Amino acid sequence: MSPFLRVAIQAAEVAQVVIKKYYAQSLEVQLKEDQSPVTEADIETEKTIKSLIHGAFPDHGFLGEETGLTNPDAEYVWLTDPIDGTKSFIRQYPFFSTQIALMHHDELILGVSSAPLFNELAYAEKGNGAFLNDERIEVSMITDIKAATLSFGNIKTLAAGGQWQHLGEILQQVNRTRGYGDFYHYHLLAAGKIDVVVESDVNILDIAALSVIINEAGGVFTDLDGDALNLDTTSVLAAGSQELHDYMQLALQGD
Repeated sequence: MSPFLRVAIQAAEVAQVVIKKYYAQSLEVQLKEDQSPVTEADIETEKTIKSLIHGAFPDHGFLGEETGLTNPDAEYVWLTDPIDGTKSFIRQYPFFSTQIALMHHDELILGVSSAPLFNELAYAEKGNGAFLNDERIEVSMITDIKAATLSFGNIKTLAAGGQWQHLGEILQQVNRTRGYGDFYHYHLLAAGKIDVVVESDVNILDIAALSVIINEAGGVFTDLDGDALNLDTTSVLAAGSQELHDYMQLALQGD
């Protein structure tokens, strides 16, 4: 475990303490410019993570959901969403998490995903495999769409476009469909318990850490067009096998 990963896990553990302090409390909810909610818990959690990371790596950049970007030209930049799933947090259901990733130049090399109410901590570093609660995890070996379980999360944009009909056709082929959403279906995918995830309305802070975890578990993680992630990515097509990923990509295009 590198110093980067040790600090990222420590930051996630400290964040969990702050989150649990605020959970199920009466919090003022404000709306940001994009109309997404934010609370005192989000802000304090991010400041706690940022302080710990900057204390360990003062020359690194930091892109946070609530505090924005600092030192953007740094060789290493941390990407953090302190409470990914604030709407879930506010309404007191457990599908929220802390997401911490590290980008070296333009490459994501580390990811930590902490789900406080599930007691799950998933993490990975490039080249070193993926782990859930310190146990190595791997994606499933399923390659046939008829045997696959597919989960989808935020799909408003997809539902409004031409791919909606194609997704409906795919859903008639798969073995099982679920809509776990947020961090949870990515943890399941990395652990080989489901096989495909589709989302059309995300941002890079939601998925950066999870992409590293799934890639290191042996999966494939791109946007819906099959392109590699970047800071502007807004969609996800993730699968346990290259065969399923390729099938889904073509099927969503109607091919």
